[in-house]
Amino acid sequence: MILAVDIGNTNIVIGCIEQEKVYFVERVSTDSSKTELEYVVAFKTLLELYRIRIEEITGCIIASVVPPLINIMKTAMEKLLQISPLIVGPGVKTGLNVLMDNPAQVGADLIVNAVAGLRYYGAPLIIIDMGTATTISVVDNKKNYIGGMILPGVKVSLESLVNRTSQLPRISLEAPKKVIGTNTIDCMKGGIIMGQAASMDGLIERITEELGYPAQVVATGGLAGCIIPYCKKKVIYDNELTLKGLGIIYHKNVEN
Repeated sequence: MILAVDIGNTNIVIGCIEQEKVYFVERVSTDSSKTELEYVVAFKTLLELYRIRIEEITGCIIASVVPPLINIMKTAMEKLLQISPLIVGPGVKTGLNVLMDNPAQVGADLIVNAVAGLRYYGAPLIIIDMGTATTISVVDNKKNYIGGMILPGVKVSLESLVNRTSQLPRISLEAPKKVIGTNTIDCMKGGIIMGQAASMDGLIERITEELGYPAQVVATGGLAGCIIPYCKKKVIYDNELTLKGLGIIYHKNVEN
């Protein structure tokens, strides 16, 4: 069993994987001010919650888009597991052909998602990851990672709207009963939820036009579950995609 850790700007996604089976997916807040010991305690508590003994974990892999946390998390995992974790980055085998102007600039999370997407859904593929930012990755029919786009995330958009207006309140992320709102709260919910869903539909359509052929679409990320059900395009929701990708990359590099 391996412990997979994906460090995002807002949340750290954690899960245990064995033979491509994901035992759990949990999120804790990303906090660069925490010490290694604080992360050790948090992770130890989480493993105990799922009744997983530390002795059962034989490997660990970390992907991060928050550089200051990489060494902190690496040290924390070494203390907790007595194992040196694999860090996703330059020199790590992924099996993915990245056709970008500067492949080294592609976020580790995007690479991991694409690796899992190819394994489980094939190519061509459009991958949507809805976190602090919403990212879209495109894999063509030759299994090449050819690029994508980055746009403000759902909560980033909502917080910007609330913080820059005088009378709009903070709201929960749930869809209104109907698209045309009849009060401020429902108008905001409709704008955020339906607006994001319509944005995804429109971008999928434009990407497909540029590719010149249809592609399967899969979505992941903490906020995708709020938005994807309201998309008109067919989108598969896979909350475990990133952890599955980390498991695949781990075995590509340290299986032997």
